[in-house]
Order: sequence, then C-alpha cells, then structure tokens
Amino acid sequence: MAKKKTTFVCQSCGNQSAKWLGKCPQCGAWNTFMEEIVSTSSSIHSAKNSYRSSKKVKSLSDVEPLTQKRLVFSDNELNRVLGGGAIPGSLILFGGEPGIGKSTLMLQVALLNPQFKVLYVSGEESDEQIKTRADRVKSEISNNIFILTETDTTIIKNAAENIQPEILIIDSIQTLHSDKLDSAPGTVSQIRECTFEILAFSKSLSLPTFIIGHINKEGSLAGPKVLEHMVDTVLQFEGDRNHFYRIVRSIKNRFGSTNELALYEMLESGLKPVNDPSKILISAREEDLSGIAITANLEGVRPLMIETQALVSRAAYGTPQRSTTGFDSRRMNMLLAVLEKKCGFKVGMEDVFLNITGGIKIEDPASDLAVLSAIVSSREDIPISSKFCFSGEVGLSGEVRPVQKISARVSEAQKLGFEKIYISKYNDLSALNNLDEITVFKVKKIEEVFRDLFR
Repeated sequence: MAKKKTTFVCQSCGNQSAKWLGKCPQCGAWNTFMEEIVSTSSSIHSAKNSYRSSKKVKSLSDVEPLTQKRLVFSDNELNRVLGGGAIPGSLILFGGEPGIGKSTLMLQVALLNPQFKVLYVSGEESDEQIKTRADRVKSEISNNIFILTETDTTIIKNAAENIQPEILIIDSIQTLHSDKLDSAPGTVSQIRECTFEILAFSKSLSLPTFIIGHINKEGSLAGPKVLEHMVDTVLQFEGDRNHFYRIVRSIKNRFGSTNELALYEMLESGLKPVNDPSKILISAREEDLSGIAITANLEGVRPLMIETQALVSRAAYGTPQRSTTGFDSRRMNMLLAVLEKKCGFKVGMEDVFLNITGGIKIEDPASDLAVLSAIVSSREDIPISSKFCFSGEVGLSGEVRPVQKISARVSEAQKLGFEKIYISKYNDLSALNNLDEITVFKVKKIEEVFRDLFR
C-alpha cells in the first residue's frame, strides 16, 4: 500500500509547506501549521466546474439582466444589511464569536418567515436542542421548516435535492466534512472543499445559502482568507457580551453596499431588531455632564446619532495613558496632536480615555469634531449641551473638512430634537428646505467651535 502524501498547511491563510514551520512566511502567524493529507483527486476543480460545464463564451450585450427577485424577510434590519434581501443562488457567510447569537438569528430567519421553505442543517446541535431553542424564540412553528443534524456534504446535498427548500442554512462550516478528502473537519482543506461543493450546489439550484462561520482570536473568520473571496456576501456579528446590543456589519456584498449595519437587542426570547438606533445610542441624563458630545455619523445610508465620552486627567504615573473603546487609537493620537499644536491645549502629560457608547465601533471621520469637543469639555470641566451635536472631519492643520451626505445627518439631528449642529463651512445644505427647528453652525477651524462652546 502506497504511503499517503502529507503537507503542512497554515490554518490562518492556507499557505502550504513541505515541512513544519513555527511562523507562516505569508501571513506572519505563529504555530498555525498543521499536517494534512494531500488528496490525489481533483475534487475541488470538479466541484467548481459542475455547474459551469455547459457555460460558453458570450458577448456582454447578449447576456440577459438578472430578473430573479430578492427574497425579502420579515426582519427589516437583515434586509438592509443584505442590500434589500437575499439574491437566489447567493452564498452568504455569517461570522461571529461563539455564543454571540449567530445560530439564534439564523433560526429566527427560519421561524419568522413561514412563507419560505427552509432547511436548517446543524453539525453542532441535536434535534432536541434545536427544538428547545425554537420554542424559546417562537411558540408556533411552521411546517415549512426542516432540520437536519448532519456534517457530511453529500448527505446534505441529497436532502436538499429531495426537499427543494427556498433557503438553506448551515451551522457551521467548520463542522462539515467531505468524503473526497481524508483531513479532519475544520482544517483549511476541508473548509475550502466543503465551501466549493456548497457553492456549486447553491448556484445550480438558485438556492440562497447562509453559512455560519466562527472567528479566531484576532477577530477574523476562522479558516483561509480565500473563504471570504469564494462567497458573495460576508456578514460580521459584533458586540460585547456585557451589552444587550448586537451589530451585524456587512464586510463584503456583491449585491449591495458594504457600509450597512443592522442593530439588534438581545432578549430572552431572541434577537429583536432595533428600528431607531439613535435613541438607544444616546444615554438619558437629567443634567449636562462634561466630557460628552454627540456625533452625527453615517453607516451606509443610515444616519446615526452616537454619544462619545472622554475623560482627561493628570497622569498619575510618569507616562500618560491613551485608551480608546470603539474608536481608532491612532486617530485619537493624531487629533490630540492637532489639539495641542493648533489650539494650545497641553495634553501631552495628561491621561486621555475615550469611549463610544453602545459597544459599537465607528470609523466615520465625521466623528472627529465630536471627539475633540468631548476631550476639551472634560479637560476644562465644562459641559456641552445635550441639544448640540457635531459632524465634521478634522485635518492636520486644524481645518474642519466637509463630510458626505450632510443633509441626511442634519435631518436626523433635527428629527431627534437637537437644537444646534456644528458642520464644515464647505458643506452644501441647499438640498434641505426646512431648517426652522435646528441651527446650523458652519466653521472653518476647530478654534471657532471651541470659542462658541466654551466662551
């Protein structure tokens, strides 16, 4: 009997090596190489080409546009992050930490949409466990929901062909295995092979498929990066277990925007969509407190009013501390340098702590103005009115740069009862007709904001 050929594969990026290496030369990860058996079959290529064998070269002018309608769910937040619903035949990868609510949300998709026939495949739970969780989420269960506790891809494909579901949910991709490979489930080879088989199967039947995937310690999806390139949509489940709120963020979407997010509240009965997130991201308080400023951010096409909290105090030890939660620490250091250079606030020997409420992370540069205002407010111990908000990017020379879609931000602030908003002088508000209930304060430099706030 011939000896099986093995190779060492990095479980982070999929790089292969003839011998074991402590550090991957491609991605730089340590202790990620595992020995796997090399398959002599060309199963991956056959799986990829199983639904492409009849394809021929066509002129782009001869191709008919996509006429299939999206599958619209009862969950408006999920529809938003998918770009309006699920495209038939699309492969959607759903990633998140263990216990954050991925399986619960996917089970809710099956339970709360009885108009669709759903096949829920689980390789991690038994039938009884799924039934118990379903009873907790919803009392009445439709006859259109079918469950299968299996990890073999061949059995899963046969069951789907027999049932002919409209939605396929797989929990999770790390538990599946293909009999075409000898490696263990969860390895790079198995994850790639199983994903290729599911991809070919879902495309051939125009079956939208949700795949649940775990993430590693670094916060990225477990398995090779090629897994994200293979699927059509990548959704990331974010949130802190100490908070009630969960965020589903679109990382990749071939059929919609990659800047959208959905917000959910974790309850005993499951995940409840939050239709008005601005109200929950701003803490209720009876009096104005120093170190708090509201920023008008934009996530995709949705404006959000988010509260930023800052604390500035004299450094108790020799080296001042810089700590951020939900905000880029390097950007905060840049803003502190601008504050000291252009406005004369000496913060070099002071501790600075910054927190974004709600447990979310913001990347919109329009939050710069609110961050600086909160820092100065805490340092001088002068509160900012809770009826004021900010939306402006700060440059290295201290100028307030314009931000995109300012009309949507101002409209959201006016709708929520804010009386004043600080924006860049170079933003155009000609599209807004009614600004009777809010004062728009346009500035060129950050010094103008501080003179108006702290005079």
